Amino acid sequence: MKELAKRFLDKECIIYTLTSNGGDLQGTIKEVSEGGMLIEDAQGQQQAVNLEYVTRIREFPRNKKGKSKSLVLD
Repeated sequence: MKELAKRFLDKECIIYTLTSNGGDLQGTIKEVSEGGMLIEDAQGQQQAVNLEYVTRIREFPRNKKGKSKSLVLD
């Protein structure tokens, strides 16, 4: 998962985990290390996430004009 997560460095992503409240986190992946990754949200707050609990990483969808979509359905 570490090598896969590195592909998303400095991209705005949705990170799906086993333990987060809504099942997902949104933010920009700033750093990936052996056991975890550092995520910065839109307000500039940083979170560390254990890679063992990450089930899926998805780049935040954008519309044709390059803007972030306001509603993401999975």
